[in-house]
Parts: sequence; structure tokens; C-alpha cells
Amino acid sequence: MVLGSVIYSLPFVVNPIRNAFEAMGPRPLEAAATLRAAPLDAFVSVALPLASPGIMTGAILGFAHTVGEFGVVLMIGGGIPGRTKVLSVTIFDYVETLQWPKAHVLAGGMLAMSFVVILAMMLIERRLNGGRR
Repeated sequence: MVLGSVIYSLPFVVNPIRNAFEAMGPRPLEAAATLRAAPLDAFVSVALPLASPGIMTGAILGFAHTVGEFGVVLMIGGGIPGRTKVLSVTIFDYVETLQWPKAHVLAGGMLAMSFVVILAMMLIERRLNGGRR
């Protein structure tokens, strides 16, 4: 189930990371090469820190998307009755059995978590940009 969710959320992770590396451009790696840094060392000590906002954004978006995913979870894993529960499937089960108050509480919790994720992304971005914006 984890592998299926990771594969399904991959576009949400790859795009911000790719954009961060593209925005960095070749100049920092060229500067590291002029200082005789090996390619791996330049990547680890120059490129990764410069791309860290995109990497962090991709990780947060991938996590948030996986938590809210319903189709892949239901198709691959769902849950083991009496042992495990997946939030999106549990909400579906509550709605299916007309237990609206329980479904509303869980959906509200997911909505609150979405706002927390967005707030965390904004705070991380602001901190990594040195407070500029």
C-alpha cells in the first residue's frame, strides 16, 4: 500500500524538486567546479542546499496528497477489519452507513490538517528565504 501511494503521489513530489533544480541554474555548480569540487561533492554541498525549499515542498505535498488519497488506498489496501483503519476509507464507511457526525468530524480533521500543511509550507519557505517575501 505504501509503494502504491508513493508511486501515485510521485508527480506531486517530482515537479517541485525539478523546478527547484531548474531555478538554481548551472552557475553554482560551475563555481564549485572552478574550486575543484568533485561532481558528487558539488551536488551534495551546493545543489542540495540550494534546492532544499523545493525538496521540502515536494515532501510535504507528497505526504499531504497520500494522506488524502482514497482510490489507491481502497484499491490496494483498504484496511484489515478490526485491526487497521485508513482515514479516507473510514470516512467513506461512515457515510455509507449514514453515520454523518462521525464522518463530519473526520473530514473536519482532514481539513484542519490541510491548513496546517499549508501553514507549515509557508513558514518553511519564509524561513528558508530568510524572512523575505
